[in-house]
Amino acid sequence: MDSLTQIVLGAAVGEAVLGKKVGNKAMLYGAIAGTIPDLDVYIGKLFNTVTALEIHRGFTHSILFTIVFGWIFGWLISLYEKKASTKEWAKLMFWGFITHPILDAHTTWGTQLFWPLDIRLAFKNIFVIDPLYTLPFLIFLLMAMFQRKGTVKRRKYNNLGLIVSSSYMAITIVIKGITYTKFTHALKEQGIAYKELETKPTPFNTVLWSANVETDDAYLIGYYSFFDTKPIEFYSYPKNHHLLGDYKDDISVKRLIKITKGWYTILEKDNALYLNDLRFGLLSVAPNFQQFAFSFKITEENNKLVIEEVPRDREKAKELVNDLWVRIQGN
Repeated sequence: MDSLTQIVLGAAVGEAVLGKKVGNKAMLYGAIAGTIPDLDVYIGKLFNTVTALEIHRGFTHSILFTIVFGWIFGWLISLYEKKASTKEWAKLMFWGFITHPILDAHTTWGTQLFWPLDIRLAFKNIFVIDPLYTLPFLIFLLMAMFQRKGTVKRRKYNNLGLIVSSSYMAITIVIKGITYTKFTHALKEQGIAYKELETKPTPFNTVLWSANVETDDAYLIGYYSFFDTKPIEFYSYPKNHHLLGDYKDDISVKRLIKITKGWYTILEKDNALYLNDLRFGLLSVAPNFQQFAFSFKITEENNKLVIEEVPRDREKAKELVNDLWVRIQGN
């Protein structure tokens, strides 16, 4: 999830664990714990594009990390914060750490909670930024923050934030099941044979959902809003995997394909190949739009393969917000 959400979650968890004893400092250290796992983004900048992608939401989002570094950070904090024991601070940091990857597991990218095992959990029932999850959570946290330490109201407000956010998360799982059924019914009605189907919410909401559908030679992308009155339309994107040629045997390309879980298309343009990761969708919900949120340029320089992530167009991102608002209202 986005940084604000993780800060709010970490602060609320810190308050629940140790707020009665240390007050707002529990929120402070919880918020810090909620952001630490995402330091892997900065570690990834020291490596090439593919390695950085592999590192993200790996070790720092694992149970192993939360246990080991929960104790380390707990011990460090206890050296100068004497109102609680090392064990109590370690408990706070552990819960601040572990709730971060659990929340991330509900997004499209997922998280490698059981690192070093090569298992990435990705339930894909919430977008990384969802105001309906974050804002109520933030409001209740702020209300708790301005109550005296140990009071019933403080605990009540903090618990309400945790309950409301968790309830919304549970509702998104139910919504995902409903929309999955809608997509499978539409595919059956239109006589479309497919190998695999994945669904996910579009940015910032859980009203409009998208589906990636694998067929023999192409991927289909469709959208469904709860306000739709017309049948779901699916738009075709040829796989073009053959365009990789001998590049498909390159270790870096193999690693990149593994990261996409096989959901990718290849585009040839200006003497370069572009590998598009379908899992994160397009930069618009307009019909037959071609620019993907995550695209990687593959070129050869001095007999060496170079893979670079294509920068996202900020203007397109702004257009996406407007397109989403229109499409959410129905087809």
